[in-house]
Amino acid sequence: MLHNADNHLESAQSLCPFKMLTGFPCPGCGITKSLVYFYAGDIGKSLHYHVFGPFVILFAVTTILVLSAELITGKEYLDNWLYNKKLAYALGIALAAYHLIRLVLFVIEHSWDDILRQSVWK
Repeated sequence: MLHNADNHLESAQSLCPFKMLTGFPCPGCGITKSLVYFYAGDIGKSLHYHVFGPFVILFAVTTILVLSAELITGKEYLDNWLYNKKLAYALGIALAAYHLIRLVLFVIEHSWDDILRQSVWK
């Protein structure tokens, strides 16, 4: 997937079960393409496919570094952030709001026939 010379990522059908059934993207649709474009250095396309894609990479790298430091030092770091309910709710609300905006824009940009063609009910 990292070698996108023929732009297959632009035209490839999503393997998301929700999108296949409904024709609408789920909250996680586009995150893989976002990660691939981020790794390729195209931040614009990465953010186009999913705004949270670069943050997933940042979170993963930070988690690896923090857990490695915890194993080496025997101390716990960032537990108040990792197990914070308010932060979890805030991130959930942010993802829900982002998904709602994406759905509204998706419906505006596509006709109902296009949406139906993106599902298995062609």
